[in-house]
Amino acid sequence: MEISNRAQKLEPSVTLAASAKANALKAAGKDVLSLTVGEPDFTTPKNIQQAAIQAIESGKASYYTPSAGIKEIREAVVNYIESYYHLSYEAKNVIVTDGAKFALYLLFQAILNPNDEVIIPVPYWVSYGEQVKLAEGVPIFISCAQEKEFKVTVEQLEKARTDKTKLLILNSPSNPTGMIYSETELRKIGEWAVLHDILIVSDDIYGRLVYNGATFTPIATLSKAIQKQTIIINGVSKSYAMTGWRIGYAVGDETIISAMNDIASQSTSNPTAVSQYAAIEALSGEQETVEIMRQAFEARLNEIYPLFAALPGFKLEKPHGAFYLFPNIKETLTMCGYTDVTNWVDDLLAEAQVALVTGAGFGAPEHVRISYATDLDTLKEAVKRIKAFIEKKSIK
Repeated sequence: MEISNRAQKLEPSVTLAASAKANALKAAGKDVLSLTVGEPDFTTPKNIQQAAIQAIESGKASYYTPSAGIKEIREAVVNYIESYYHLSYEAKNVIVTDGAKFALYLLFQAILNPNDEVIIPVPYWVSYGEQVKLAEGVPIFISCAQEKEFKVTVEQLEKARTDKTKLLILNSPSNPTGMIYSETELRKIGEWAVLHDILIVSDDIYGRLVYNGATFTPIATLSKAIQKQTIIINGVSKSYAMTGWRIGYAVGDETIISAMNDIASQSTSNPTAVSQYAAIEALSGEQETVEIMRQAFEARLNEIYPLFAALPGFKLEKPHGAFYLFPNIKETLTMCGYTDVTNWVDDLLAEAQVALVTGAGFGAPEHVRISYATDLDTLKEAVKRIKAFIEKKSIK
C-alpha cells in the first residue's frame, strides 16, 4: 500500500524526534541529560488535580462533550481573556481543542485553500510550516536577524505579501527564541494586517512566562480592528504544567470558530472530558502556582544564561520569555570540524549524553534549541559536558 503524498512530504517534529532519541538512550541505561522538549518539570498543581478527580468521581467525565468543549470551559476561557487581555468575547467565539497544536491544525484546515500563502517569521515553531502544507497552503518564510532579536518588520512583511497572502503567524514570546515583540512593533504589524485584510494567528501560549520586567502584549488588545483581524491561540500546557492533559483553545471570529468546530466534530469529536474539568480549575482557580513556576524559570534563566553564553563559539541573545535558549553555534561547528548542525547535535548526544534540538527544524541551521525547563543541577552539568565535548572536538 502506497503512503499518501502529503504523508511522504511531511517532516517529522525535530523536538519529538530528539526527545525520543534521548529517552531511548535513557532506557538503555545511559546517563542522558535531555534539554529537548518544551515541557515544565513541575507537576500539575494540586487544585487542578483535585478538580479532575472530582469530575471522575461525580461521573461528569464519563461522557462525550460538545465538540467545541463544554459550555463551562468555554465560559472559563472567555473570563480568562477578559481578566488578562481585557477583551470581551462570548462562548460562541471559543473552541477548546486537544492541545493548542490541534487548535492551529483546525484553524489552517478551516480557512486555507490550495496555494493560499501563510507568512511565517524565521525562526519558527517546528509545526507551523508542516501544518500549513497539510492544509494545502504555502508557507512563506521570512528570515529574521538575531541582531534584531529575531523579529519581523512591516517592511519585510510588505515585501513578502502577494495577492495570495491570507495569514500571518506571530508567536510572542517565541518558541524557540524567547523574544517578545513590543507594543509599538505589534501595533505596526497589526495595522498592516488590517490594511491588507490578512488574518493574524497570535500564538500566545507562553504569554504568562515572561522575565526580568518584560511585558507580554497580546496583539488583539491594540485596537478593535486588530482584535477582529486576530485569532488567539492559547492553552494550559505551559503556564499550568499540564502538557499531558492536552487542552488548548482558539478565540476569535465566530464564523471561523464554527468551521473549526465542524472539522473537530469529524476528527476527534471532543477534547477529553476530564481534562476540560481540570482546565476550568486552571483558568478560574488560584493563580499563585503560575507565578511560582514563572519565578523558578526566571531564576534558572538568570543563572544559566551566562554559563551557556560563555561556551566556545556560542552567540546567544538573552531571552525575555518562554523557557528556551537559541544560540548561534556556527563558530562552534567550525571549531569542531562540522558543517552540519544536526550532525553536531547527534554526536553530542552519542558521545556526551546531552540532548539538544537541531535548529534546522526551526528554519535556523546554525542554531540549537536548549530547553531550561529542567533543574539547575542538570543544566549546569550539561554546560560542563558540552564544553568538554567542544574542547575534545576542536581542531588544533
